[in-house]
Amino acid sequence: MLMRGGTSKGAFFLAEDLPPDPGERDELLLQVMGSPDPRQIDGVGGAHPLTTKVAVVGMSPREDVDIEYLFLQVSVDRPEVSDRQNCGNMLAAVGPFAVERGLIGSDDGKTSVRILMQNTGRVAVSTFPVDDGAPVYAGDTEIAGVPGSAAGIIIEFEDIAGSSTGSLLPTGDMSNQVDGVEVTLIDNGMPVIVMRASDLGVTGYETCGELEANQGLREKLEAIRMTAGPMMNLGDVTDATVPKLTLVTPPREGGALCTRTFIPHRCHQAIGVLGAVSVATACLLPGTTAASLADVAPGSDIVRLEHPTGSFDATVRLGPGPGLEIRGAGIVRTARKLMDGVVFPRSYG
Repeated sequence: MLMRGGTSKGAFFLAEDLPPDPGERDELLLQVMGSPDPRQIDGVGGAHPLTTKVAVVGMSPREDVDIEYLFLQVSVDRPEVSDRQNCGNMLAAVGPFAVERGLIGSDDGKTSVRILMQNTGRVAVSTFPVDDGAPVYAGDTEIAGVPGSAAGIIIEFEDIAGSSTGSLLPTGDMSNQVDGVEVTLIDNGMPVIVMRASDLGVTGYETCGELEANQGLREKLEAIRMTAGPMMNLGDVTDATVPKLTLVTPPREGGALCTRTFIPHRCHQAIGVLGAVSVATACLLPGTTAASLADVAPGSDIVRLEHPTGSFDATVRLGPGPGLEIRGAGIVRTARKLMDGVVFPRSYG
């Protein structure tokens, strides 16, 4: 099934329908998506990382969750499939997909599904409308980066701090110097390197095309990412899609902060869900590169992040006192079923 989840799009499979061997599975998915090829002309990929994603969904043996979700990022121009990160946008469609495929039953009205995110071992609770046993996709919720409106899907994350790196701040510091640039290395659901745009010689208000055309900037960002990877307990990240890199600058449209995010080699037309949660968390922690520029009302746990195509609201609840306890995080997304059928890959194996 092809589905849009948030500002991403990809192929959703039942776990039982894919080869159990990861290598054989990945080879099949490369064929399905048409990678490696910049146009992905011989597959169903969308020729961009945001539209070349895969969700694998199945039942869970755990009693505290309903289903399990494995996210796989298929590269566009390389024969690579990565499971080293999560995707909160695709997560928005996981609950509806599970209902579509009969993995879970549901009463009419609002349905809540507990989802184990296998990439990180953390749990998310997705709540969405159901009518006559089927997900409701039509609604009046609008999210930046997606035309029109759809039914709102509320996602609450449980215990996601340090889900990929082991701790909220992998180095233990609010900021570090990496290749002569002050950065905040943070992981509240997604490992992100947060940097002031001005420290890299740009404004942070440029279009994605302008930033991608800046070869010097891209080389500097990749050098920072290579150095920061081991610092964030991610090891050699040469072939990894994490950490992400977010350039921040003061807001211009009434938000808390303006962002430009590299994922990691293309500039995101918006901002990823879990990446947004990590950046929003940095806004609330004194001493970070984000907090030094952010405009957040005192006591507020809602952080609006401006991005190239609009804004994204993330809710981050901090514990009382001076510690770094993260009580919870939540977002609102939408999703839609695009196509249900059979995909025909070239022969593989």
